[in-house]
Amino acid sequence: MKVATFHIDGAHHVGVVDGEEIADVTAADASLGPDVGAVLAAGALDRVADVASRAPRRPLADVTLAAPVLRPPKFLAIGLNYAAHVAETGAKPPEHQLWFNKQSTCVIATGEPIHVPKASSVVDYEGELGFVIGRRCRHVPKERAAEVIAGYTIVNDVSVRDWQVRSPTMTMGKSFDTHGPVGPWLVTSDEVGDPHRLHLRTWVDGELRQDSHTDDLVFDCFDMVEHLSTAFTLEPGDVIATGTPSGVGIAMKPPRLLAAGSVVRVEIENIGVLENPVIDEPESLASGAAR
Repeated sequence: MKVATFHIDGAHHVGVVDGEEIADVTAADASLGPDVGAVLAAGALDRVADVASRAPRRPLADVTLAAPVLRPPKFLAIGLNYAAHVAETGAKPPEHQLWFNKQSTCVIATGEPIHVPKASSVVDYEGELGFVIGRRCRHVPKERAAEVIAGYTIVNDVSVRDWQVRSPTMTMGKSFDTHGPVGPWLVTSDEVGDPHRLHLRTWVDGELRQDSHTDDLVFDCFDMVEHLSTAFTLEPGDVIATGTPSGVGIAMKPPRLLAAGSVVRVEIENIGVLENPVIDEPESLASGAAR
């Protein structure tokens, strides 16, 4: 099941995507909430398919998709987690998982523009498999990790490389506004299949830059759940980005980074496509105007 958050008639709705149509779940039962995050927080994902079966349908082309979870409680990302990407950076393979935060204010949807900020032009793409936590949990062993994952999505971990390397936490360089595209929807685990056997590809301006499979992950999705939940509670709607494969722009010689006019397209097998144009940060934002 592909569960989406979409914008129509001035409001957010939850819907289930079926081919070129979307079943308007919110129109049929407004109690489920305005986004996928609200559905997960209410423990109501199991109700969505039933409501969708009797919900009015709209052409998918007539709605605007939003990020599935509009404001994740946590947006966590792991670094150096594909063997080939570790090799292209010249780093040593990690002995332990390397985590950082992306601020939830960086989240945007497919189709929305990524900004090249006034503060830097060293902006890079990172196509990634993402997963979303489905229920509150702590101390989850690896063999039960699949039970707490609601489903999978696509993340572009946009990175401002010069800001990233200034701090060992990397958070500043990973959290600029608009630098967290997520979407186009959440695909439930039963439809995705094995998350560690998915084909992932990233194009920039039609040129294939990343072409890999999730079996190259150093630490898999279930390792991540076990590790993170050892330290803190995971909550419904938390978005976890699982790392990027080789082919990032900064590793090319010379580097090939994003600029205004670029278009980044990330496609993951059994999930869909996340595509975003790139523009210069608008003057109204750079001058301190309210967003």
